[in-house]
Amino acid sequence: MKRKLFLASTLAAVTIGSTVYADEIRVLNWQGYGTDLGWAVEAFTNATGHTVVHEYFNSEQEMLTKMRTNPGAYDVVLINSIYTPQAQTEGLIGPIDKSAVANLTDVAPNLLENDQLNAAGELYGVPWVWGLTSFAVNTNAFDEIPTSLEVLWDPANEGKVSIRDDAMEAVQIAALATGQDINNVEDLEAVKAKLTALMPQIKTYWGSENDWNQFMSAGEFDAATYWSGSASRSIAAGLPIEFVVPDEGAIGWLDGLSVPATSAKKDAAYQFINWMIDPVFYADWAADGAPAPSNAKSAAALPDDAFNKRVLGDPAVVARTQFMQPVSDETRKAYLELWQELKAAQ
Repeated sequence: MKRKLFLASTLAAVTIGSTVYADEIRVLNWQGYGTDLGWAVEAFTNATGHTVVHEYFNSEQEMLTKMRTNPGAYDVVLINSIYTPQAQTEGLIGPIDKSAVANLTDVAPNLLENDQLNAAGELYGVPWVWGLTSFAVNTNAFDEIPTSLEVLWDPANEGKVSIRDDAMEAVQIAALATGQDINNVEDLEAVKAKLTALMPQIKTYWGSENDWNQFMSAGEFDAATYWSGSASRSIAAGLPIEFVVPDEGAIGWLDGLSVPATSAKKDAAYQFINWMIDPVFYADWAADGAPAPSNAKSAAALPDDAFNKRVLGDPAVVARTQFMQPVSDETRKAYLELWQELKAAQ
C-alpha cells in the first residue's frame, strides 16, 4: 500500500535509521486534523528517521497562548490564515525558507499569495488546506435541495435547524443572509434582527463534527450550518446529506502550516511540511474525507465525482465565497456580547 511504502521523491533525502540525522519534532494542531494521521506520521518517520509528537489546542487563542508561553517547544504549528498576521507581528513564527519546501512549486498561486500568509515579501505560512463554512441538509427531508440560506429561517423547518455555538460564525452567517460583507459588517442591528428571528428555529447548537453527525443521523436536523471538509467525511460515512453553497455565498477559510521562530529543528520541520503538501499525502487523506488541498496538482488529480472537485472545484462557487480576514479584538468582543445576549434571551 502506497501509504506505507514511500513518500514522494520531493522529500529531502535523509539517511534512514541514522540517529545523527534524526530529530523529534513537535506539531501543534487540532486533534484529528490531518497531521496526526497514523499512517502519514509512520510514513514520514520511515522515510526520514524523524519522529513526530503532537500537542493539541481547542481554540486559536489557546494556540497563540501556547506559543507565547512555551518558546522552543514547537516546530510546526497549524494556523488559520486570519491569525497568521498576529502570530507574525508578535514574532511567534518566522519566515518560511521556500527553498526547503520543494512542493511549494505546485501550490495554487492564489493561495500562496494570500495576503494573510505574506508580509514584507516573506511567506509566514505554507498554504495547506482550505474550505467553506455554509450549510448542509438532510436529503430525506427535502424533495428539492434548497439553494438559499433562507432555508434556516423557513417556518417549515422550525425545531429542525442548527448552527454552531460560535459567535463569529453566527454573525458571519447572518451577514451573508442580510447581503453584507462578512469582513465589514456595517449593519450589526440587521444581523442581530436576523439572528433573533433564527432562534425559534434552532433545535440545539452543535460544537463538534461528532455532535453534528449524531444529531443528523438521528434525524434531529433538517438543515444545519457545517464545514465543507466535515461534510465530505459525513457523506463518505454514509449520512444522507448534501452540502450547499447558497446563492448568498459562503464563508471561506484557509489553514497554513508555520514554523515557530524559536524552533531549533527547522530542517526537519520543513521536511514534515513538504510531506503535508505532497500529492501522495493529499490523495490518501482525500480517501478519508479531507478539506480541499492547496496543491494544484493534487486538486486536478481528484476524480470528477470527488467532493472537493465537484463542490469546491466549481469556479462559480469560488466566485461567491467571501474569505475570512483578520478581526480586531474589539469586533470579536462585540460579536461575542451580541451572541451571548441572544442565547440568554431564549
